[in-house]
Amino acid sequence: MDSIILEMRNITKTFPGVKALNDVNLSIQRGKIHALVGENGAGKSTLMNVLSGTYPHGSYTGQIVFEGKECTFKEIGDSERIGIVIIHQELALIPYLSVGENIFLRNERARNQIIDWDRTYLEATELLKLVGLEENPHAAIKDISVGKQQLVEIAKALSKNVKLLILDEPTASLNEDDSENLLKLLLELKKKGITSILISHKLNEITEVADAITIIRDGSTIETLVKGKDEISENRIIKGMVGRELVDRFPKREHKIGEVAFEVRDWNVFSPINPERQIIKNANLKVHKGEVVGLAGLMGAGRTELAMSVFGQSYGVRISGSVYKDGKKIEMNTVRHAIDHGVSYTTEDRKTAGLNLIGDIKENITIAGLKKVSPNWVIDRDREISVAETYRQRLNIRSPSILQKAGNLSGGNQQKVVLSKWIFTEPDVLILDEPTRGIDVGAKFEIYTIINQLASEGKSVIFISSELPEILGMSDRIYVVNEGRIVGEFTREEATQEGIMKCIMQSSGEGGDGKH
Repeated sequence: MDSIILEMRNITKTFPGVKALNDVNLSIQRGKIHALVGENGAGKSTLMNVLSGTYPHGSYTGQIVFEGKECTFKEIGDSERIGIVIIHQELALIPYLSVGENIFLRNERARNQIIDWDRTYLEATELLKLVGLEENPHAAIKDISVGKQQLVEIAKALSKNVKLLILDEPTASLNEDDSENLLKLLLELKKKGITSILISHKLNEITEVADAITIIRDGSTIETLVKGKDEISENRIIKGMVGRELVDRFPKREHKIGEVAFEVRDWNVFSPINPERQIIKNANLKVHKGEVVGLAGLMGAGRTELAMSVFGQSYGVRISGSVYKDGKKIEMNTVRHAIDHGVSYTTEDRKTAGLNLIGDIKENITIAGLKKVSPNWVIDRDREISVAETYRQRLNIRSPSILQKAGNLSGGNQQKVVLSKWIFTEPDVLILDEPTRGIDVGAKFEIYTIINQLASEGKSVIFISSELPEILGMSDRIYVVNEGRIVGEFTREEATQEGIMKCIMQSSGEGGDGKH
């Protein structure tokens, strides 16, 4: 049996009114990839924050034993000094500093308290090679992709002589290729003897690379599955996570589709950064009442740009084309116009653009429909509270009260607040951009159920997702977007993953519309 590098014994962590961790035990073998899975709010990130010293010794009960020695970390620097490094989902890089500067931030290469820049960039180049990144170490972080930034974070960890690498949702915002590259890197680091703890909601990735999987539910450890010893399948993991079997990942819905409710014709959009570059090219789409229409495509295909440009022209310049609602042409030159016309858009980036993280649930739910709780231009606080409570119950937002700050909610509950905000505006058309990104399978099922309920009420839904199984499972009809064009259209019965990918590949560089 391989030696144990880390043991966390009987860890209990309490916040005011909430026991986040209850007697949790975790044992990690040296040189292995150990996955940590559970629903949003199960306690995974809290446990890792205890381990890294983000929550200092004394703020929890229990023991941390690393390489046979008990640890009492007072801050994150204490854990880093002995080789434990955590990479959070929100990357801790400074956009305007160079790659090299970021790699050695708080770990500078200096002599006599003066930074040795030659050594800094020479060592940065070597570390970038280790993580398979051919990037100029002098380049600013803001000028490289999110996938490359994730690799820079790992290079930064390697500069600290990491022994145990903790990655919290490292592929949540990456495309398929970047995700695959990162997983390959973890396997390479494993060959070099580096131990990894991987937190992820993407169960296919977990089953691909993990040697062991610990399931956490409601702040307690449920079980640890070991590859080669236990049966490891996505269904087994899901059952442990949610406490029941999800027989069908996508809830059933009766498909009662009415007449065309929303249509976009000959839509063209140019880049706000480079007005000569066309981003959306002659796009045409329509959605019926009670219909869920999926927008499929690779990262960067133009799906978000299309959605945002339609929603009150909140993206792009030199926009041309027409929008029709219930057969009548409408003008949506601003977000307020869009809301007034019964069109809503939930952003893919809920933390930056979807929520006021320091505001409470109540404020976030009512902000887009403030007129409805503000007779005579004064907010009716009783009405606002009543509305927020209604949506908290209707969408099953798990929180102690509607006064909890949005930033303290789990990802799934944050997404429900975003949906509540837009449902409160009583839209006829909802554009949902990656509504389940970074959310566990249980919360995803709840979001799917909400979408189905909206469709059954006769709402028209445009559903954007990078996960093809999700597009196939939820959509009545699918448009395929590639290089700014709509290059294919599939009915629910016709659509397959292979067919959609073939459509994308055949259209690349051709510049023509197609029907498949």
